[in-house]
Amino acid sequence: MTVFYQTKITDVGPEVAELIEGGVLILYAVGAPPELAEVSVLHKVETGPTVEAPPVGAELRIGDVSAALTAIGELAWKKVADIGHVVINFDGADTAGRPGELCASKVDAAILLKALAPGAAIAIRSAA
Repeated sequence: MTVFYQTKITDVGPEVAELIEGGVLILYAVGAPPELAEVSVLHKVETGPTVEAPPVGAELRIGDVSAALTAIGELAWKKVADIGHVVINFDGADTAGRPGELCASKVDAAILLKALAPGAAIAIRSAA
């Protein structure tokens, strides 16, 4: 199994729940400006990112929640590598609406929100 990226959640901004209800998750590396930290899940990278972006179909795992990547914006992986930032839309779209975003299969918002806790792992890896 290839691990393309693995990170650990350090903090969850106070406005994250509202975004999750709309199917959007924003990840930002520790050290994000305060105004971005409010809407983001802050994290510290443990592995990766790999040079090559993960393929569509790769697994996105957040704690015990699993989704499949359905689209990868042309700039998304570069942003992950450069600044630890990415927007993930859990909409199942087969084309990213913006170049800096990842799209993933739909998940239950309440279950995802519960999984977003300091210490939880986030990983993008080849599908099992």
